[in-house]
Amino acid sequence: MSKTFTDLVVLMDHLRSPGGCPWDREQTYATLAPMLLEEAYEAFDALEEARQGRPDDLREELGDLLFQITFFARVAAERGEFTIDDVIEQVHAKMVRRHPHVFGDTTAGDSAEVLRNWEAIKAEEKRAAGKLAGDAAGTSILDGVSTKAPALMEAHQISTKVARVGFDWKHVEDIFEKLQEELDELRAAIATHTDAKDEETHAHVREEIGDLLFVVTNIARHMQVEPEAALKLANKKFRRRFGYIEGQLRERNRTFDETTLDELEGLWQEAKRAT
Repeated sequence: MSKTFTDLVVLMDHLRSPGGCPWDREQTYATLAPMLLEEAYEAFDALEEARQGRPDDLREELGDLLFQITFFARVAAERGEFTIDDVIEQVHAKMVRRHPHVFGDTTAGDSAEVLRNWEAIKAEEKRAAGKLAGDAAGTSILDGVSTKAPALMEAHQISTKVARVGFDWKHVEDIFEKLQEELDELRAAIATHTDAKDEETHAHVREEIGDLLFVVTNIARHMQVEPEAALKLANKKFRRRFGYIEGQLRERNRTFDETTLDELEGLWQEAKRAT
């Protein structure tokens, strides 16, 4: 018999009940937090398989993520804070409120206008809740971007936010000019970096590398590529190709110390053709 979301909530209630699971009953916000992040990342990783027509892993990981959300809501209910119904009610109301072009009499010509309206509605919600006082000092449209997110993801979200209010390059070609500028600045910083123990020059190099990465995330955004996912793919590809090199060396009873860089490059080119 097919299970519903209600069945999942009932299952969670049973696990947390006196006659349920001792481990589940012990969990708190603090102990669940790492698992929520882990499940979110696993769902993120499964997206690529789904894009390639293999959705089974994504289905499973979304289930695990949904279970974590249900778990958090159950803990919150026990603390007298809110229930899973409150969570659903709030997000439903928010989505209706932020889509006036669908559920109201507002019109939106394209997705860019939808996003501009979204940011305006969100700011108004914060003002109404007392979280934003006009243009008071200390408030920003970037306040909603978590500083605890991975840096690459944070950069992508930051540039997405500011682009919604018009602070953006018009064409991706324009970003390449900025990319070249950052490359030149990085080369100049490296040229003055003669000692890794020199904190001032090392900090300068680090800063310029950060600027370069930030520009690359903007290229990704303009091309509608999620940079975290793109880098994950690159990491996966590198692992596969480097594994080929390791396999070839094992077959030849060779170590890396016994292999020249030119030989390793030759194996790398073989790996690219083979994988």
